[in-house]
Amino acid sequence: MLGKQSIQFEKKPYLLNSASIVGSKEAEGPMGKLFDKVGYDDSFGAENWEEAESRLQKEALEIALSKAGLTKQDVQMVFAGDLLGQSIASSFGLAGYQLPHVGLYGACSTCGLSLTMGAAVVSAGFVERAACITSSHFASAEKEFRFPLSYGNQRPKSATWTVTGSGAFLLSAKPEKGTRAVIEGATIGKIVDYGIKDSMNMGACMAPAAADTIKQNLEDFSRQPQDYDKIITGDLGIVGKELLFELLSEQGIDIAKQYMDCGIEIYESEKQHTDAGGSGCGCSAVVLSAYILKKLEEGVWKRVLFVPTGALLSKTSYNEGQTIPGIAHGVVLEQWHG
Repeated sequence: MLGKQSIQFEKKPYLLNSASIVGSKEAEGPMGKLFDKVGYDDSFGAENWEEAESRLQKEALEIALSKAGLTKQDVQMVFAGDLLGQSIASSFGLAGYQLPHVGLYGACSTCGLSLTMGAAVVSAGFVERAACITSSHFASAEKEFRFPLSYGNQRPKSATWTVTGSGAFLLSAKPEKGTRAVIEGATIGKIVDYGIKDSMNMGACMAPAAADTIKQNLEDFSRQPQDYDKIITGDLGIVGKELLFELLSEQGIDIAKQYMDCGIEIYESEKQHTDAGGSGCGCSAVVLSAYILKKLEEGVWKRVLFVPTGALLSKTSYNEGQTIPGIAHGVVLEQWHG
């Protein structure tokens, strides 16, 4: 442990390879050409949205293994999660692999949570290789948390658009062919609740947790914002970004020069009518795989703080009038000097 909430790995795990698969809307965005696979009908050949999301995870892992020249027998443990009740996208999507399965729920922060847990197990020497997978689907998430698409409800400008996509990452105890980055450490977030109840403003719900984790990471690692080439949140969008800056400013922290948000970058908001930007488990996962790791490989960035953010609500808690707590997990990624 490092400081109050962070882990610094003595044996740094290697992020071997990764894969990203997205839907049609994501393919039309600024990063469209960087993703490994696109499903242009968003159903991915399935009969319902939930099954479609399961196929996202299954195919993402298939692609990652293929790119790394590995088979499922080369992986000893899977860490996976999604937004649906009982994490059914993960359990149904990955059941066929018949691998030891650790189901996780961190809402939209699940990519950071899975990478942290996978890295800890690999670094400790319990397994040689682990897979970390997450996903989201616009239609399945709307059905689960808001309104089915056929309802045709109007969306406020504060709303974010759930990304249809899945990211799969392979971690290893030693560098191998295609290694993309090194995981230096992680900051495990706390549950932060500012009493917000508006499920159509995810950025406001999650910004306090992001601010808390970023502040704690800088404190635990004895760093300043400029020690990172980028500080990247997952899903705050346009509204959450401004709130994050305000909250950190109150602590004397300015990350404006280093800041990037996956939800802002994945869409052209005005052109694609995505309101405040993107969100969902798949948002930060596909941007990490397709874009962030690419920048680390190219040496454009040497070290980044990757902070996916999640809103810990369920349809039950929301309908009972509960608040929407947030959580954010930070993962420190470094360029691999192979």
